[in-house]
Amino acid sequence: MLILASRSLTRKTLLEGAGLPFAVDVAAIDERAVESAAVDAGADARQVAVLLAEAKATEVSARRPGDLVIGADQTLALGPELLHKPGSPEAAIVQLDRLAGKTHRLHAGIALATNGRPVWSLVDTAELTMRAFTADERDAVLELEGDSVLNSVGGYRLEGPSIRLFEAVRGDYFTILGLPLLPLLEALREQMPELFVGSAAR
Repeated sequence: MLILASRSLTRKTLLEGAGLPFAVDVAAIDERAVESAAVDAGADARQVAVLLAEAKATEVSARRPGDLVIGADQTLALGPELLHKPGSPEAAIVQLDRLAGKTHRLHAGIALATNGRPVWSLVDTAELTMRAFTADERDAVLELEGDSVLNSVGGYRLEGPSIRLFEAVRGDYFTILGLPLLPLLEALREQMPELFVGSAAR
């Protein structure tokens, strides 16, 4: 069975849109502890993203022998600094103001694991430049978005009203949403080809 080790509604929707049969089993890991250990060991934002994805996939696959597990995570780097999900409307305001008029990078890590062992991983990067928006523009977007942006690493949703705050986007759309879908599908064709033929694909 194919398992998604994430509670992300966006990732779930992307897999459903691709017509893949799967179940969800959220990984029980301390993401900040994994990140902290990785950074202390010299990992950069790209490496942290894929290490988190591997940790999620590995933890769930160790509990589900024989299943193929997808782990995914995303990091946001503003220069050398890693930013995180804002967690509150006030923190979202602070975070968006920090990103205003600047270019930041989103790194989407993805991994497949089975029987507690990673079998494939990848990280892809997108560059996003925000406009030098006004406080009124920011507040109008946050009012339209509501609490949905609190679970986004950037404090915004490119697929929502937050797009108003952007000047330029360079990179794969699925990567920006947190799941590099095309390379994942290619890896799944190799690891679990039965997903794409016969009744499993319908």
